[in-house]
Amino acid sequence: MSESKIEWTEQTWNPVTGCTKISPGCKHCYAETLAIRLQAMKAAGYERGFALTLHPARLQQPLQRKKPTVYFVNSMSDLFHEEVPDTFIEQVMTVARRTPQHTYQILTKRAERLPRFFGQRAVPTNVWLGVSVENRQHGLPRIDHLRQVAARIRFLSVEPLLEHLGPMNLSGIHWVIVGGESGPNARPMRPEWALAVRDQCEAAGLAFFFKQWGGWGADGVRRAKHVNGRLLAGRTWDAYPEPTGALL
Repeated sequence: MSESKIEWTEQTWNPVTGCTKISPGCKHCYAETLAIRLQAMKAAGYERGFALTLHPARLQQPLQRKKPTVYFVNSMSDLFHEEVPDTFIEQVMTVARRTPQHTYQILTKRAERLPRFFGQRAVPTNVWLGVSVENRQHGLPRIDHLRQVAARIRFLSVEPLLEHLGPMNLSGIHWVIVGGESGPNARPMRPEWALAVRDQCEAAGLAFFFKQWGGWGADGVRRAKHVNGRLLAGRTWDAYPEPTGALL
């Protein structure tokens, strides 16, 4: 586990590493680039680079931390990848139940597996489930799969935002994160795309979090590093959902 530079979480926990690309949002995967770099550095756990790898020894890590912590689960993979067995996912959920002081944020692009996996299983109350939404074709259908699961918090990671998403059905969603793409090959995000998502969140009463512009500024200029990279419409947006009430 390690402290995270991701603005909306505290630490990352990677009981699985490695993945495969399934949609345009994966094209410039930061995790793949980092995994290959770690492999070259001979870092433990990355001997196979970005090939999908289960790490059973890491399952115990959150149990060793008493301080309440927000964990982004599998920042270097996708827990619901087709090569991750149900039995391993169940072990991750067991750890979550055994550590009610922690909050676990799980994000997937394999949204169709969510209702299948949780059809006969309850989502731990301290697990937030989210899906990636990068475009209309691949991203928006994932929201419908997520909505089928009874989770206390359902969230969307609209990053990298690659096009105008148009009208979104946000019923049953509690939190939306928006961000542009980072890295040397980053694709631009236009301000009106991000603002359209923000406006729909405000209309629906949802928590909205603007993460970053990424490699391009709001003015459409490519930058290696930009000033005020988290400002949207002249301010920061850092709202979080309220994890209260019954499962919905």
